Amino acid sequence: MKIAIAQLNPTVGDLAANAEQILATARQAAAADAQLLLTPELALCGYPPRDLLLNPGFVMATVQQLTQLARDLPPSLVALVGTVEANPNADARGEKPLFNSIAQLADGRVQQYFRKRLLPTYDVFDEDRYFEPGDRSNCFQLAVNAVAMTIGVTVCEDLWNDEEFWGKRSYEVNPLADLAAAGADLIVNLSASPYSVGKQRLREAMLSHAARRFQQPIIYVNQVGGNDDLLFDGSSVACNRAGEVVSRAAHCQPALTLVEFDATPRDLQLSAIAPRPEGDDAEIWAALVLGVGDYARKCGFRRAVLGLSGGIDSSLVAAIAAEALGAENVLGVLMPSPYSSDHSLADAEALVANLGIRSQVLKIAPAMTAYDQILEPLFAGTEFGVAEENIQSRIRGNLLMAIANKFGYLLLSTGNKSEMAVGYCTLYGDMNGGLAAIADVPKTRVFSLCRWLNRDRERIPANVITKPPSAELRPDQLDSDSLPDYDSLDDILERLVAQRQAANEIIAGGHHPETVSRVLKLVARAEFKRRQAPPGLKITDRAFGTGWRMPIACRHPEAKSPAALVEL
Repeated sequence: MKIAIAQLNPTVGDLAANAEQILATARQAAAADAQLLLTPELALCGYPPRDLLLNPGFVMATVQQLTQLARDLPPSLVALVGTVEANPNADARGEKPLFNSIAQLADGRVQQYFRKRLLPTYDVFDEDRYFEPGDRSNCFQLAVNAVAMTIGVTVCEDLWNDEEFWGKRSYEVNPLADLAAAGADLIVNLSASPYSVGKQRLREAMLSHAARRFQQPIIYVNQVGGNDDLLFDGSSVACNRAGEVVSRAAHCQPALTLVEFDATPRDLQLSAIAPRPEGDDAEIWAALVLGVGDYARKCGFRRAVLGLSGGIDSSLVAAIAAEALGAENVLGVLMPSPYSSDHSLADAEALVANLGIRSQVLKIAPAMTAYDQILEPLFAGTEFGVAEENIQSRIRGNLLMAIANKFGYLLLSTGNKSEMAVGYCTLYGDMNGGLAAIADVPKTRVFSLCRWLNRDRERIPANVITKPPSAELRPDQLDSDSLPDYDSLDDILERLVAQRQAANEIIAGGHHPETVSRVLKLVARAEFKRRQAPPGLKITDRAFGTGWRMPIACRHPEAKSPAALVEL
């Protein structure tokens, strides 16, 4: 039996277009003699639909679209389609109104539903807000050469509760164990599993372990594409009973992959195996390009604008945008001040030439003078400081917003994760934007990505990578005047944010107590800035986005949050 794995890129809420995408893929699968089509979790409505699910009209429209899709599918094909299902017992039992389900479509109608059993509520997930968990194993019969086979169906999180692999259970039941006990010949998992760097290696290790433990072949199909801050990398994979990978779909690309199930050994046969990206930088680059491109396309933008400072962050974002949207659709705006160095302007111009993007120079000295004159009655007799420095950033932010408004461009902000963590950024200035492309990329990774980009030819000017980072808001300013060196800072932030280590643990890791204390306070008091930031593409397990839910008004003993609003 041929099984088609449809690695799809749905748009949340675009039911008709998502159904057409499923249908087109189904026709391809049927033409290739596939008998079973697998689609990702909630493929019909897109994942995550969030509070669209609270709208009864949206749920009804999804059900209607599913019914029409069932009628339109090729008659030779059985399709498993991720969708929402109304809970008929919600009112009588006080249950949640919906199930996160897989619909089995065949013979022109919806045959049955299989309900997701484990509902995650950690990090970016909030499924218990909308869904009631399924209460039984999901199996169905399919004839293969006149021999009936039992296919077990799981949905995303149902796969992630193997106590032997993790050393514990996060939920009471293990759906894989239940399906193995029920005699499933093949287990399929339909997922919308968000991307983070290195996650595919973990997925494949987990799948391989489960296949060996339960002696069952497993097919995992994942959504691909960007939806708001979340990225989905696809990388759908199949393992045989021995736990060997027999099929893998491409990273960060839609794909239709065929795998063969042989009824005699009751196992999956070796099929096409797409290579993994060559290293973390290649993997991250593909995810960021996908995220910027999808965010623009799905939000109705064709062009992007960003400020070019001659620094490494804006250079990387420009390269991502050029790759995602086409160089001709990217405008880089150079906005030198009296404090801008000659090399910064030269580096920005070299970047423009290397990437082939469009550019414009707007000198901000006249606007700075105007601000000084307007504020002189209030600022007279005070020293030049942070307020005056930030005016420069806000002038630039206003100019960029004016261009975005005038021409309908998507404004990309260019701050990295290290800066977002400690508040080394300006509200209503460099934080302006519709999307923060590298807000989850630490500064040290920014350097690594730029060096990787230059592996074949120079895209990022060499001087951008080698010169000391600087905001250039005052004479001879360097980032190191205000922050620890980035190697040290990023290690502290990794321990604090991702690993959730306490101050004493971070100090025990080799960092000076005063530095640790200072960084913790900076992170805490920058929370109000992060709350007002544009959405940032998530590439790590712990990003300052949907899954980050820290209070602003907070007085923690290790990270007091003073109201330092003068340092906006």
